[in-house]
Amino acid sequence: MNDNYISCREENGSINISEDVIYSIVKAAISEVDGVAGLANTAGTELAELLGLKTVSKGVKVQLNDDQVEVDAIINVAYGSNIVKVAQAVQEKVTGAIQAITGFGCPAVNVHVSGISFEK
Repeated sequence: MNDNYISCREENGSINISEDVIYSIVKAAISEVDGVAGLANTAGTELAELLGLKTVSKGVKVQLNDDQVEVDAIINVAYGSNIVKVAQAVQEKVTGAIQAITGFGCPAVNVHVSGISFEK
């Protein structure tokens, strides 16, 4: 489990949400986007290092800075899908889900398309 939390101070105390909760929200939102073949199971070592991913197989990195959320998602797109439209849909879906579930506004969502999946 991760020990990083995003915190909100309220009049009667604070609310702390784990990075793992944000990760679960992101993963669920991405799974609902048409054209996404899944989170990338393997990414190039350079890309993983660039994003600071310790576990590349997850395909999602969540950073919490004060009350801001930044997400990096490495996805595979289904062959025949418009890559830009799928990536934009992922950004919209993830942003909407984080805002709706946590109340945090305008998270940054960076989508990295690492591959194309062909039907078998």
